[in-house]
Amino acid sequence: MCGIFCLLSLSPTQFEWDKTVCEHLKRRGPNWSQDVTVRGTSPFYQCLFSAHVLHMRGLLTPQPVQDNPGNVLVWNGEIFGGIPVRPEENDTAVVSERLSSCSSPSEILSVLSAIRGPWGFVYYQKAGDYLWFGRDFFGRRSLLWKVDAEVNALTLTSVAAHSTGSDQSAWQEVPAVGVYRIDLKAATEAGSVTFELYPWAHGGNNLVSSCSETVLESVPSGCTAVMNQSGLVLASPVCPLNTSIPKSLNEKEIHPNSHSRVKDLEQLLASKGKNDEVNSLIDVLSEAVRRRVQSLPFRDQDSSTPTDDHASVAILFSGGIDSMILAALADRHIPAHQPIDLLNVAFKLQEPKKQKESAKKPKKPKSKATDFKTDGADSQTSSPFDVPDRITGKAGLKELQDLNSQRRWNFVEINVTQEELQKMRQERICHLVHPLDTVLDDSIGCAVWFAARGRGFITVDNDQRPYTSTAKVILTGIGADEQLAGYSRHRVRFTLSGHEGLIQELGMELGRISSRNLGRDDRVIGDHGKEARFPYLDEDVVSYLNSLPVWEKADLSLPRGVGEKLLLRLTAKQLGLGQSAVLPKRAMQFGSRIAKMEDKREKASDKCTRLLTG
Repeated sequence: MCGIFCLLSLSPTQFEWDKTVCEHLKRRGPNWSQDVTVRGTSPFYQCLFSAHVLHMRGLLTPQPVQDNPGNVLVWNGEIFGGIPVRPEENDTAVVSERLSSCSSPSEILSVLSAIRGPWGFVYYQKAGDYLWFGRDFFGRRSLLWKVDAEVNALTLTSVAAHSTGSDQSAWQEVPAVGVYRIDLKAATEAGSVTFELYPWAHGGNNLVSSCSETVLESVPSGCTAVMNQSGLVLASPVCPLNTSIPKSLNEKEIHPNSHSRVKDLEQLLASKGKNDEVNSLIDVLSEAVRRRVQSLPFRDQDSSTPTDDHASVAILFSGGIDSMILAALADRHIPAHQPIDLLNVAFKLQEPKKQKESAKKPKKPKSKATDFKTDGADSQTSSPFDVPDRITGKAGLKELQDLNSQRRWNFVEINVTQEELQKMRQERICHLVHPLDTVLDDSIGCAVWFAARGRGFITVDNDQRPYTSTAKVILTGIGADEQLAGYSRHRVRFTLSGHEGLIQELGMELGRISSRNLGRDDRVIGDHGKEARFPYLDEDVVSYLNSLPVWEKADLSLPRGVGEKLLLRLTAKQLGLGQSAVLPKRAMQFGSRIAKMEDKREKASDKCTRLLTG
């Protein structure tokens, strides 16, 4: 993973780029930094490429990569399939070599279409004076753009910097709807930039119009976006969503709440059809996890081996079903003597005001035998950091220890006070979340940043010790809820519109995941010189889930804690997990209690003023 940057100037005027942006990029890529400048002479243009490399796999390959013909590549990605990459090879070098052999747009699109894994890139093709850039199908890597009209310059970067000036909204995320090409000669002659779009082929009838609308909404001021005249597209890496609707299922029948959720799942698992689907999901998801925990920096025989005291892989861990399954599958593919870090973040609960307490009647404690106090900490909470995710996280740790008692599971308790939250939000996090700016972006961005930093405590022999995770790879469970109807809005849509409405909602989820989540999470996690990897968004996993009819993935006529993500819950039971298989969905901002840190009545979609104080 890397921090990549490109400044395209169409004017001979010198343009200084923001040093704060450079600092953010260096934190993403602490292992190598380098700049390369290329110039066109007739007509004039200048491209400054800056790359900051986090060495993740193969041999360290300096970037930007400039080949003999003069092409330049800055690459922020991982190849997990589609194009062969040997253990000693680095995927940046492999991509550069493939692109160097391309002489036409269709050949470049063929290379990019073949890649399985996340990527963002900028590529200068000297023959023809073209600049290519874009993000992968899901937008798993961040790429932002901005135009400075006064000096006629376009900037592309992995991460930006928030400013309080008039241009604070100038940065936008590059829409993950395809790849873009700039004809540098034409741009120089016209004095403005035109983006030629080569979209992903989604298989829909309104492909051209929908892509154009998405790009036009965020195209920098003074620029133009047009569909490529050749009609070329990138081949979709996943199969279309199965939109079949059942005729025999009663969509309006809602089962009463069950007090025996685990037993319900075991009965469903006993049916042959479900068992086949569960086993198929385990196979494809296990392989996705394997690729992501074993694609690590190459070490030859002369290299010193890493100490067994340090984990190479960490998991954003709440004890919920998504992270529990990732942990159980990672256990299959990481050597038994190596620890796995489970990163569990909690924000300090505020002490209730005594005046208000005396005026209120004491609340009766909630009693849900299957929820592990998931509705929150009560009066018996022994620590101000015993938030819901901490409680379920500890319960999940015990389940994993039962699965493999030989493994050292480092349950990292990451405790955040309001003072530290406010300090780091202003110094770092507001820049990383930018250009997103809602209350939800603030809550999740802050929670993920502190979790990924991995600084907290672990308990060894009943003794709590300071600990900081050194794992470069961080697995995250994003993508499970979007594909398996895990959010409450999915249940609402199903109740109102049945399976047809639910299918439409799920189809929309993956289409917007790049702009809602993935770019932000990549920027936030990458700030620690670590790489986010998303097994649930592996192309083979998504294709398998897309191939299934919606009622095989979720049955929202069943009660909460069973019906949503039903197929994943059955998978958890098959893997030997217990109570975690029936935990209802709980959003990170509520489970970590960051949503309670600010004494404001805010909606998730509101603009967050706290992000504007940077």
